[in-house]
Amino acid sequence: MQPNPGAGMANILFLVVIFGIFYFMLIRPQQKQQKKHQEMINNLNKNDEVVTLGGMHGTIINVKEKTFVLRVDDNVKIEIDKSAISYIVKARQKE
Repeated sequence: MQPNPGAGMANILFLVVIFGIFYFMLIRPQQKQQKKHQEMINNLNKNDEVVTLGGMHGTIINVKEKTFVLRVDDNVKIEIDKSAISYIVKARQKE
């Protein structure tokens, strides 16, 4: 029996199609979400109310190079990594 010469190309085409589906269904949306989250973190300023990944609510009182200082209660301040911010509850008012 002779091997089918078109079978190798069909297998390669199948793998390319599977990779394309994988890229557009999983990789690309994740990259967009990461870019959007990084943009949100870069736009955070003093007096923005945020929620951390751990669920802690606080107000940004100081912005440092790699961290934020949050006020979580009267006279209670914590320093967290910038990537630990999950979302903004209320952004400060533009002046």
